[in-house]
Amino acid sequence: MTTDRLSVFVCTPLEPRLCALVTELEPRIDLVVDAELLPPMRWPGDHEGDPEFTRTPEQQERFDTLCDAAEALYGIPDTRPAALARTVRANPKLRWVHTMAAGGGSQVKAAGLSPDEMADVQFTTSAGAHGDTLAEFALFGVLAGAKDLPRLQRQQRDRIWSTRWAMKQVFEMTVLVVGMGHIGRTTAARFAALGARVIGVNRSIKEVEGVEQVYPTTELAAVVGQADAIINTLPQASDTDKLISAEVFANVKPGAIFASTGRGTCVDEDALVTALEDGRISFAALDVFAVEPLPADSPLWAMENVIVSPHTGALNDAEDELIARMFAENARRLLDGEPLENAIDRVHFY
Repeated sequence: MTTDRLSVFVCTPLEPRLCALVTELEPRIDLVVDAELLPPMRWPGDHEGDPEFTRTPEQQERFDTLCDAAEALYGIPDTRPAALARTVRANPKLRWVHTMAAGGGSQVKAAGLSPDEMADVQFTTSAGAHGDTLAEFALFGVLAGAKDLPRLQRQQRDRIWSTRWAMKQVFEMTVLVVGMGHIGRTTAARFAALGARVIGVNRSIKEVEGVEQVYPTTELAAVVGQADAIINTLPQASDTDKLISAEVFANVKPGAIFASTGRGTCVDEDALVTALEDGRISFAALDVFAVEPLPADSPLWAMENVIVSPHTGALNDAEDELIARMFAENARRLLDGEPLENAIDRVHFY
């Protein structure tokens, strides 16, 4: 289906220069923006905005009216699944919703839309905008573990000049990347470029440049013992919950390094803590957790061989522009009747 124009309501914070960029890249967009109705951003990629922001009843009515009049939404209204469900049911003209998160499928799933409601609207994610930044975080985490960062920091703090020791080398490692989506493929490329042997695990078998072999997820526990470092890049989905399980951690090579940049729900955190305590995992760099913020009573906070990052590894000053460019390209595709990129899988919601 092709049309001449596309009415888009921006329902997540977006800088004026990027609003202008969207319509410059795709002039057939009629972009509707009302900054008064959107919370201020606190940092780049802050698509939820300041939580202290509130609307008056009149402002909320205006916001809902604009959502209900648009053919496409730039972002999920207030990043709330309930608000998305309300809009889909109130707006028969709605054709497309673009989520800001690479894992936006979980938000769409949480909206609880019926198959008929899902059939009427296309949903896309911002997958790809975070691949480079998260690949670097994974690389940072593995390097920190390989070079004994906790020991170096402890010795520096205590002014200890120890005897020398041989550190682990990434180019000598086998690195297992769990999940071969945008983030996983980019992560694999970074480690392959450093000379590591890279293997992967994925729901479907595919050839990936720089990856020696991709195994099905059903074989994760069997192949994890090959790895010196394991990287979680999995999306949140019904079949990825605690996929990196107690059985997987039981089979790791003693002293393996673990980094997590996908979704924290994909990791059995209790099993990870046990593996960190007994040395099966020597070091972990974690940017995502099953519950966020990480509860104060989590043992991960106090573990010297763990880096706790507050889900900030994906952020980049250029993120908002990358997403704006993705949106403009998909708007062109929609207007020209072409398939949209990063369409959400309606079965697994990733």
